[in-house]
Amino acid sequence: MLGVSVLGLAACGATKEDAAPVVKDPSSITLKEIETKAKEEGTINSVGMPDSWANWGETWNNVTKKYTLKHSDTDLSSAEEIAKMESEKDNATADIGDVGISFGPIAEQKGLTLPYKTSHWDEIPKWAKDDNGDWVVGYQGTIAFLTNKNLVKNPPKSWNDILKGNYKVTIGDVQRGAQNQMGVLAAAMAFGGDETNIKPGLDFFAKLAKQGRLSLTDAKPANIEKGEVEVAIVWDFNALNYASQINRDQFDVCIPKEGSVVSGYTTIINKYAKHPYAAMATREYILSDQGQINLAKGFARPIRDVKLPQEVADKLLPKEEYKNVTPVKDQKAWEKTASTLPQLWQEEVLVNVK
Repeated sequence: MLGVSVLGLAACGATKEDAAPVVKDPSSITLKEIETKAKEEGTINSVGMPDSWANWGETWNNVTKKYTLKHSDTDLSSAEEIAKMESEKDNATADIGDVGISFGPIAEQKGLTLPYKTSHWDEIPKWAKDDNGDWVVGYQGTIAFLTNKNLVKNPPKSWNDILKGNYKVTIGDVQRGAQNQMGVLAAAMAFGGDETNIKPGLDFFAKLAKQGRLSLTDAKPANIEKGEVEVAIVWDFNALNYASQINRDQFDVCIPKEGSVVSGYTTIINKYAKHPYAAMATREYILSDQGQINLAKGFARPIRDVKLPQEVADKLLPKEEYKNVTPVKDQKAWEKTASTLPQLWQEEVLVNVK
């Protein structure tokens, strides 16, 4: 996450503050009309939805074939996606984005979202969607530990295990990404905090930093494969995906015993999209049975209660791993906390990095 200051500054680059959305009332359009118009548009441009994340590659392959679309993606953090949409306005180069759930309401408040409720809207849990369809969670993620067993003999199973270890821990850039911020929240929850009190999480990472054990390396497959990541704190679907890409037997993936946080990623359709119908058709596909199964193939737990093929279900962690997992109960409180986290991370954690 770039922080509130950067998101606010993005508006300065907008050329037309009062630019009108291309589609004024999506609720008045039938799905058949959306699909027809999507094919006429012929293009879909996404942000933050790269092929390697949550099996987006297969989803894009299916969507482009179904609607005869050309697709391109620019991989950005949640905050960068919103900043891009806000600065471009009706010069939009992005049609649809995938952001952490706390960023959905921010995009809505900034007047950047095109509301669209899919055919499966009623099957989406209340916590995972906006009342008007401005944002909706497509898949769930839980903060997990990914350990390279070639580098760490006793993989940590709990947050306390990490504190007792002698290896470096990677969490990534907490000032930019939803995954990284949720890692701090998960640690906070494990030590008595919550979305209103992030201090225990900051204290946890400050201890690692003071020990010289906080790694600023990005937990991406290339770095993991090179042996630059010993233990990473990432979404469960990323941990399983990265391990499978390299060598599943080489890695331990687990949900920390004391507890963790479950959240989700939500699609936001740019109100100023050049291809709004293709974007609506894409959201429709993501929440379809096949779209949800595709996400599960990428190790992301579907938001709908969809029956998964056994071979897909077997790729996910056992359900018992999730017994101490908690969702964010007060989304507005988390939005407020998350907006302060980049500065707090700098002041309380990064100053201790050795």
